[in-house]
Amino acid sequence: MPVHAPESSLRLRPGQSGDIDALLVLERKAFLTDHLSRRSFRNFMTSPNAALIVAEESAQLLGYALVLFRPRSAIARLYSIAAAVAGRGIGPMLLAAAEDAALRRACDTLRLEVHEKNAAAIRRYRKSGYQLFGRHLAYYDDRGDALRFEKKLVAQSTGRKDSSSPAPPVAR
Repeated sequence: MPVHAPESSLRLRPGQSGDIDALLVLERKAFLTDHLSRRSFRNFMTSPNAALIVAEESAQLLGYALVLFRPRSAIARLYSIAAAVAGRGIGPMLLAAAEDAALRRACDTLRLEVHEKNAAAIRRYRKSGYQLFGRHLAYYDDRGDALRFEKKLVAQSTGRKDSSSPAPPVAR
């Protein structure tokens, strides 16, 4: 009889108003500056031009991704992404979910900005197929530059949108 690994209870779902306090705590842990406010989270949750995806396990919020859409544009923007713990695959899972959200909105490109000193995030984006295409000088509150990355999104016949890495398992 084959042995199966226990199924993770980690799941992705749309953000809800009851998540705001946990999102604010996560913001403070994940970022030194440029925090999203309670009002911003509330507005993004109800905006037709945004998708807020949260990762949770056992009713604990472990991360989120926020994707913004402009009407009549094929370019989506990953506005923010954060994971509470490293090494569990939460970041890559949220990144893949953000790409899927962009594809569902008929976007063929996902762009993002990342602080020039955030080496771990830069490695993740490069590993996931993102290409550097620009820089915003003194973009962040600490006057750090933002590196601009983008990825062309392609729907695959397998249902997976990203050809650079396999889809992470998601318990739903």
